[in-house]
Amino acid sequence: MVAVIDDGSTDDTARRALGAGAEVIPIGSNHGKGAALRRAFAILFERGFEAVLTLDADGQHLATDIPALVDGWARGADLVLGTREHLFSDMAPIRKISNRVSSRLISFAAGQPLRDVQTGFRVYSRRLIQETGFPESRFDAESSVVVRAARLGFTLAFVPISLGVVDGRATSHYQPIVDSARIARAVIRAWLEFAPGVRGFKARAQS
Repeated sequence: MVAVIDDGSTDDTARRALGAGAEVIPIGSNHGKGAALRRAFAILFERGFEAVLTLDADGQHLATDIPALVDGWARGADLVLGTREHLFSDMAPIRKISNRVSSRLISFAAGQPLRDVQTGFRVYSRRLIQETGFPESRFDAESSVVVRAARLGFTLAFVPISLGVVDGRATSHYQPIVDSARIARAVIRAWLEFAPGVRGFKARAQS
Protein backbone atom coordinates (compact mmCIF):
# COMPACT_ATOMS: atom_id res chain seq x y z
CA MET A 1 0.00 0.00 0.00
CA VAL A 2 0.99 3.65 -0.39
CA ALA A 3 0.47 5.85 2.66
CA VAL A 4 0.82 9.62 2.63
CA ILE A 5 1.16 11.28 6.03
CA ASP A 6 -0.36 14.76 5.80
CA ASP A 7 1.68 16.67 8.38
CA GLY A 8 -0.33 19.89 8.31
CA SER A 9 0.15 20.56 4.59
CA THR A 10 -1.37 23.75 3.22
CA ASP A 11 -1.25 22.87 -0.47
CA ASP A 12 -3.15 20.35 -2.59
CA THR A 13 -1.12 17.32 -1.46
CA ALA A 14 -3.89 15.46 0.38
CA ARG A 15 -6.47 15.76 -2.40
CA ARG A 16 -4.03 14.73 -5.11
CA ALA A 17 -2.77 11.78 -3.08
CA LEU A 18 -6.32 10.57 -2.53
CA GLY A 19 -7.04 10.96 -6.22
CA ALA A 20 -3.98 8.83 -7.05
CA GLY A 21 -5.23 6.02 -4.81
CA ALA A 22 -3.03 6.55 -1.75
CA GLU A 23 -4.27 6.36 1.80
CA VAL A 24 -3.94 9.81 3.34
CA ILE A 25 -3.36 9.95 7.10
CA PRO A 26 -3.73 13.49 8.50
CA ILE A 27 -2.03 14.39 11.77
CA GLY A 28 -3.29 17.96 12.14
CA SER A 29 -0.78 20.78 12.52
CA ASN A 30 2.81 20.44 11.38
CA HIS A 31 4.85 18.33 13.82
CA GLY A 32 7.90 17.60 11.67
CA LYS A 33 9.23 14.85 9.43
CA GLY A 34 10.27 12.57 12.28
CA ALA A 35 6.82 12.76 13.85
CA ALA A 36 5.18 11.98 10.51
CA LEU A 37 7.41 8.95 9.98
CA ARG A 38 6.81 7.75 13.53
CA ARG A 39 3.07 7.84 12.89
CA ALA A 40 3.50 5.94 9.61
CA PHE A 41 5.62 3.25 11.26
CA ALA A 42 3.09 2.76 14.05
CA ILE A 43 0.19 2.36 11.63
CA LEU A 44 1.90 0.18 9.03
CA PHE A 45 3.70 -2.16 11.41
CA GLU A 46 0.49 -2.57 13.40
CA ARG A 47 -1.12 -3.76 10.16
CA GLY A 48 1.48 -6.48 9.78
CA PHE A 49 3.96 -5.01 7.30
CA GLU A 50 7.55 -6.17 7.78
CA ALA A 51 9.23 -3.15 6.20
CA VAL A 52 8.41 0.43 5.22
CA LEU A 53 9.97 2.29 2.31
CA THR A 54 10.10 6.07 2.60
CA LEU A 55 10.82 8.68 -0.03
CA ASP A 56 10.63 12.44 -0.07
CA ALA A 57 7.76 14.05 -1.95
CA ASP A 58 9.73 17.02 -3.28
CA GLY A 59 10.56 15.54 -6.68
CA GLN A 60 14.08 14.39 -5.80
CA HIS A 61 13.46 10.66 -5.49
CA LEU A 62 12.44 8.51 -8.43
CA ALA A 63 10.08 5.57 -8.11
CA THR A 64 12.23 3.65 -10.59
CA ASP A 65 14.82 3.17 -7.82
CA ILE A 66 12.35 1.51 -5.44
CA PRO A 67 13.08 -2.09 -6.56
CA ALA A 68 16.81 -1.67 -5.83
CA LEU A 69 16.12 -0.49 -2.27
CA VAL A 70 13.57 -3.24 -1.65
CA ASP A 71 16.10 -5.76 -2.92
CA GLY A 72 18.58 -4.51 -0.31
CA TRP A 73 16.04 -5.23 2.41
CA ALA A 74 15.14 -8.62 0.89
CA ARG A 75 18.83 -9.56 1.07
CA GLY A 76 18.81 -9.06 4.83
CA ALA A 77 19.48 -5.36 5.50
CA ASP A 78 17.50 -3.77 8.33
CA LEU A 79 18.11 -0.24 7.06
CA VAL A 80 18.65 0.53 3.38
CA LEU A 81 19.84 4.01 2.39
CA GLY A 82 19.49 5.36 -1.14
CA THR A 83 22.75 7.29 -1.46
CA ARG A 84 23.52 10.37 -3.55
CA GLU A 85 27.25 10.59 -2.85
CA HIS A 86 28.07 10.22 -6.55
CA LEU A 87 25.97 13.34 -7.24
CA PHE A 88 27.40 15.66 -4.57
CA SER A 89 29.48 17.55 -7.13
CA ASP A 90 26.28 18.78 -8.80
CA MET A 91 24.78 20.14 -5.56
CA ALA A 92 24.99 23.70 -4.28
CA PRO A 93 28.08 24.28 -2.07
CA ILE A 94 26.07 24.67 1.15
CA ARG A 95 24.23 21.38 0.56
CA LYS A 96 27.46 19.62 -0.40
CA ILE A 97 29.25 20.81 2.75
CA SER A 98 26.26 20.02 4.96
CA ASN A 99 26.00 16.46 3.61
CA ARG A 100 29.71 15.72 3.96
CA VAL A 101 30.10 17.23 7.44
CA SER A 102 27.02 15.46 8.77
CA SER A 103 28.13 12.15 7.24
CA ARG A 104 31.50 12.41 8.99
CA LEU A 105 29.90 13.30 12.34
CA ILE A 106 27.41 10.47 12.11
CA SER A 107 30.09 8.02 10.95
CA PHE A 108 32.11 8.85 14.06
CA ALA A 109 29.09 8.45 16.33
CA ALA A 110 28.06 5.20 14.60
CA GLY A 111 31.54 3.73 14.86
CA GLN A 112 31.77 2.91 11.17
CA PRO A 113 32.14 4.80 7.86
CA LEU A 114 28.76 5.76 6.42
CA ARG A 115 27.83 7.42 3.15
CA ASP A 116 25.15 10.08 2.64
CA VAL A 117 23.16 9.57 5.82
CA GLN A 118 20.90 12.56 5.05
CA THR A 119 19.01 10.75 2.31
CA GLY A 120 15.29 10.29 2.89
CA PHE A 121 14.99 7.42 0.39
CA ARG A 122 15.11 4.41 2.72
CA VAL A 123 13.74 1.06 3.78
CA TYR A 124 13.24 0.39 7.50
CA SER A 125 12.58 -3.08 8.85
CA ARG A 126 9.99 -3.65 11.56
CA ARG A 127 12.69 -5.22 13.75
CA LEU A 128 14.87 -2.12 13.51
CA ILE A 129 12.17 0.35 14.52
CA GLN A 130 10.93 -1.85 17.33
CA GLU A 131 14.43 -1.95 18.80
CA THR A 132 15.72 1.57 18.16
CA GLY A 133 12.54 3.58 18.36
CA PHE A 134 12.11 6.83 16.44
CA PRO A 135 11.87 9.49 19.17
CA GLU A 136 12.93 12.69 17.43
CA SER A 137 10.26 14.72 15.65
CA ARG A 138 12.13 16.52 12.88
CA PHE A 139 14.96 15.90 10.39
CA ASP A 140 17.23 14.75 13.22
CA ALA A 141 15.23 11.51 13.55
CA GLU A 142 16.68 10.14 10.31
CA SER A 143 20.25 10.76 11.46
CA SER A 144 19.99 9.45 15.00
CA VAL A 145 18.28 6.22 13.92
CA VAL A 146 21.33 5.45 11.76
CA VAL A 147 23.59 5.80 14.81
CA ARG A 148 21.33 3.56 16.88
CA ALA A 149 21.13 0.97 14.12
CA ALA A 150 24.89 0.84 13.66
CA ARG A 151 25.65 0.75 17.39
CA LEU A 152 23.23 -2.11 17.93
CA GLY A 153 24.71 -4.17 15.11
CA PHE A 154 21.87 -3.99 12.60
CA THR A 155 22.76 -4.55 8.95
CA LEU A 156 22.93 -1.39 6.83
CA ALA A 157 22.94 -1.34 3.03
CA PHE A 158 23.77 1.53 0.68
CA VAL A 159 22.21 1.75 -2.79
CA PRO A 160 23.20 4.51 -5.27
CA ILE A 161 20.12 6.28 -6.60
CA SER A 162 19.24 8.80 -9.29
CA LEU A 163 17.60 12.14 -8.57
CA GLY A 164 14.84 13.99 -10.34
CA VAL A 165 16.19 17.25 -8.88
CA VAL A 166 19.86 17.02 -7.98
CA ASP A 167 20.27 20.14 -5.85
CA GLY A 168 16.88 20.11 -4.17
CA ARG A 169 17.27 23.40 -2.30
CA ALA A 170 14.18 24.93 -3.89
CA THR A 171 12.01 21.95 -2.98
CA SER A 172 13.41 21.11 0.46
CA HIS A 173 12.38 22.50 3.85
CA TYR A 174 15.78 21.61 5.31
CA GLN A 175 17.46 24.59 6.98
CA PRO A 176 21.22 23.92 6.79
CA ILE A 177 22.23 25.80 9.96
CA VAL A 178 19.26 25.20 12.27
CA ASP A 179 18.62 21.62 11.24
CA SER A 180 22.33 20.72 11.18
CA ALA A 181 22.63 21.91 14.80
CA ARG A 182 19.55 19.89 15.75
CA ILE A 183 20.98 16.83 14.00
CA ALA A 184 24.31 17.23 15.81
CA ARG A 185 22.54 17.27 19.19
CA ALA A 186 20.46 14.20 18.34
CA VAL A 187 23.45 12.27 17.02
CA ILE A 188 25.52 13.02 20.13
CA ARG A 189 22.59 11.98 22.30
CA ALA A 190 22.24 8.69 20.40
CA TRP A 191 25.98 8.08 20.63
CA LEU A 192 25.94 8.61 24.41
CA GLU A 193 22.96 6.29 24.71
CA PHE A 194 24.42 3.43 22.71
CA ALA A 195 28.20 3.76 22.96
CA PRO A 196 29.96 0.73 24.53
CA GLY A 197 30.41 1.18 28.25
CA VAL A 198 27.40 3.46 28.61
CA ARG A 199 24.68 2.14 30.89
CA GLY A 200 21.89 2.46 28.33
CA PHE A 201 23.83 0.44 25.76
CA LYS A 202 24.51 -2.36 28.23
CA ALA A 203 20.86 -2.54 29.25
CA ARG A 204 19.70 -2.85 25.66
CA ALA A 205 22.40 -5.34 24.74
CA GLN A 206 21.29 -7.62 27.58
CA SER A 207 17.57 -7.39 26.82
